[in-house]
Amino acid sequence: MKVSIIPFESKYSEHFYLLNYDWLDEYFYVEPYDEEVLKNCKEEIIDKGGYIFFALYENEVVGTMALLPRDKSIYELNKMAVKKELRGKGIGNQLVQFTIDFCKQKKFKSIILYSNTVLNNSIHLYKKYGFKEIKSKGDTPYKRSDIKMEMRLVYS
Repeated sequence: MKVSIIPFESKYSEHFYLLNYDWLDEYFYVEPYDEEVLKNCKEEIIDKGGYIFFALYENEVVGTMALLPRDKSIYELNKMAVKKELRGKGIGNQLVQFTIDFCKQKKFKSIILYSNTVLNNSIHLYKKYGFKEIKSKGDTPYKRSDIKMEMRLVYS
């Protein structure tokens, strides 16, 4: 399923909230930090130097993801969600590949992410694209996170 991936537009903010809320509620629970970011995505992500992207299929938002600045030239892949009934159709692959390409274009040093090993499909996806597990220094903003991964970006 081929989607188009577009940058943040305020009119899609509700989709950012709903898609992420749904998967968090399905697998875990929505933490106060999540609620703050989801309800105020422009202020909490865009206005702080981050990025939000939406995957569109036939003009419908079917997925989303964000990049949050964490350190000098290090961004966190964050809030990636795909509409439940469309999972497994390659949308997550397209979002991850888009993110990697975007970060390389911006010459970011690395992409990190926090996840949970119960999310087997997600962990498999990240490893497939070259993310490696790294030691967390207790710096995760999420109680549910039990794995930290990183992709160091190399330029030729």
